[in-house]
Formats: sequence, C-alpha cells, structure tokens
Amino acid sequence: MNLVVGAVVLVLVTCLTVAAMLGVRRRAPQGSYFTDGDRASGVFGVLATGFSVLLGFIIFLAFSSYDESRQGAETEATIVAQQVQTAQFLPEDSSAELTGELTCYARSVAGTEWDALSEGSLGDAINPWGAELFRTISTVDPKSVTEQAAYDRWMEQTADREQARIDRVHGAEGILPAPLWLVLFVIAGVIFSYMLFFADRAEGAVTQSMLMGSVTVVITLLLFLLVFFDHPHGDGFGRLQPTAMERTLGLIDTQIEVAGISVTPPCDEHGDQR
Repeated sequence: MNLVVGAVVLVLVTCLTVAAMLGVRRRAPQGSYFTDGDRASGVFGVLATGFSVLLGFIIFLAFSSYDESRQGAETEATIVAQQVQTAQFLPEDSSAELTGELTCYARSVAGTEWDALSEGSLGDAINPWGAELFRTISTVDPKSVTEQAAYDRWMEQTADREQARIDRVHGAEGILPAPLWLVLFVIAGVIFSYMLFFADRAEGAVTQSMLMGSVTVVITLLLFLLVFFDHPHGDGFGRLQPTAMERTLGLIDTQIEVAGISVTPPCDEHGDQR
C-alpha cells in the first residue's frame, strides 16, 4: 500500500465513522447515552488501553521481523562479495565458473527473486543459482594448502549466506496469522461502537466529529503501520529494496577487473539462465 492509497483509505474511514457519529448524534439524548459519564470514560479507558498495549506489542514484533529482513539482505550481499574473493583462491578451472554463478546469484536476488518477494509468491522456492553453486563446488578437489583453506572458508560462507537469505525472505508472505488480524479488527469495531454511545446532541458537531475522528485516525494509522511491517518487501515508501545486492553487483565487477580475470555469467541481467 503506497502513501496515496493509504491517505485515501484513511480519509474514507474517518469520514464514515464521523458521519456515523453525527447521524447517531441527531437522536442522542443530551449528555450522551450514558447516565454516568465518568464510569463510561473509565470503561473506554480500559478498552483503549488494552487495544493499544496489544497493538503496540504486535507492532514491536513486526518491526523486529522487518529489521531482521533488512539485516539479512545486507548480510547476504556482503557474503556474496566475500565469496567472490574466496573463489579466486580455489583451483583455476572452477574459480571463474564459481565467480560467474555468484554474479548470477546476485542478479537473481536483485531481479526475479525480489520481484517474487514483492508479490508474495516466492514461497519455499530456492535460489536456482544456489543449487548451481553447490554442484560446482562439489566437483572441486583442493590440492594446495591455500586451496584447502579457501575451500573450508567457502563452505562456512555458504552456510552464512543461506542463513542470511532465510532471514531476508522469512517475512515475505506475512508473519501475522489470520486469527490475530481478526481479533484486532473485532476490538477496533468494539471501540468504534462504544464511541457511538458518547454521541451528545448538546455538543457541537465539530466537537463530536473531533471525538470520533481522532480515535479513528489513531487506530487506522496503527493498523497501517502493522500492515507495512507485516509485508516489508515491495514498491512504495519505506519498503525494503535490493539496494545492498545491487551495490554488491557493482563491487563484483570491480573485483573481477582488479583480479584481471575474464568471467561470462551464464545468465541475463535479471539472473535468469541463458
């Protein structure tokens, strides 16, 4: 959801709730439907506080997931760049092949895989170039001490890269279960209904509109924030982008040039196999 759509939805929801309050206000008795305003305010305080605490805790957990995805993307990109360096110390016949496949892995992450994350369609699919890298490294037979050390280092980096990828994609399809969303919307509906009983024809329309509108805006914005953190990938303001991996692609080109090697990646610019 981008900012324009969010703003439109916020305005529509607020207008609907304010209109409902003003409609109820026309037939409401003076002093609202409650004969004891203090007791009614106390009950509303319990409802609002319980909802705020629950929603705040959930937003904190959702933000933690968002931050974990961001850190996973950055860590994965860093490890890919490091593996390019490690590949240069492996046997020459496999070094160039591994470097090309790492380039394709990075292109795939920043291209087709990120698009799938944005659409929520990645699921349990693996990165195909991760499998190609495994096949290639399985054929490597390190001889020298340097090659053996590079081989061990490669395997460690592969494990770290795979864990970073898991961190990056784990929240792509949403981390909040449907029952939790149902509870949040039911509580929000209860608060809205309770607010209607504060309708008072003795008060001005502006005051009554502010009473309902302010509550609606706060609750709606908090729910929007939760939706944002629940789906961190995609287009729109603040969404996670493959910036780190795109930066790594530029770094890989620089590393290849400095190393003086010729590499032809077996994929196109989006990471799809040629």
